[in-house]
Amino acid sequence: MTQVLDKPVQLGTPTVAERTARRRALLEWIAIHSLGVAAALFFTLPFVFVVLTSLMSDQQALTRDLVPDTWEWGNYTKVFDTPGFLTWWKNTLIYAGLGTVLTVVSSVPVAYALAKFRFRGRNLSLMLVISMMMLPPQVIIIPMYLFWAKQLDLSGTLWPLIIPMAFGDAFSIFLLRQFLMTIPNEYLDAARVDGCGELRTLLRVVLPMAKPGIAAVALFQFFYAWNDYFGPQIYASENPGAWTLSYGLESFKGAHHTDWNLTMAATVLVMAPVILVFFFAQKAFVEGVTLTGVKG
Repeated sequence: MTQVLDKPVQLGTPTVAERTARRRALLEWIAIHSLGVAAALFFTLPFVFVVLTSLMSDQQALTRDLVPDTWEWGNYTKVFDTPGFLTWWKNTLIYAGLGTVLTVVSSVPVAYALAKFRFRGRNLSLMLVISMMMLPPQVIIIPMYLFWAKQLDLSGTLWPLIIPMAFGDAFSIFLLRQFLMTIPNEYLDAARVDGCGELRTLLRVVLPMAKPGIAAVALFQFFYAWNDYFGPQIYASENPGAWTLSYGLESFKGAHHTDWNLTMAATVLVMAPVILVFFFAQKAFVEGVTLTGVKG
């Protein structure tokens, strides 16, 4: 009697269908992440080029080399020693910091009223806010300059750019209004039942829940003020002591048009604070921007 031995089956061996599914999943993962890597390189490589050039010597910066032969960290010291550079830093911090605080403080109550109050003309007020968003600043720059420079004699300072922020910003009001619409009215009604007035409801209930939206608005305004070139050029160009980094960088580039390493070092120093702020606040920023479109 012949004994037939069955071929042993190896446990855990994937079938043809499983191998095909795994191969397809791997290819999909590579395709998706390759697009992400390509997009990341597209935005990152220019910054890497600027940083590497800023660390080159004066002679090497004029060549086609991509990597420094010697790392010239002293280029950043030379930029800081440039007369007026620290003044530009101080002016930019005042403009961006104070302007951001004033914009948030003045925009939150208006956005709260447009989002949660029912009054005659509310839709018209919202349309006016949206229309102000569509109005380019160049359209009103001449009458505004005549008012601030001729009537109030504030030409050569940054106050014509800072003071208007205390009266709200159309984009910030609209963005905050969209975010506040996502807060359920039941929370506000419960606070009113407990005896809270509208101001206390805003401070104790709405603001803690609106932190992501406020963070997004604050970052938008900070980035705008930090990078603003048009405003300082109009109002502060005649006074070097009131220049900001964006306008001063143009003057620095003109004075060092052949020293590309110093120009790139100054560019890195201007960009670094914005990158750091966004890096540490990106979670609140993304959350705030995302939630503003949930309900309109």
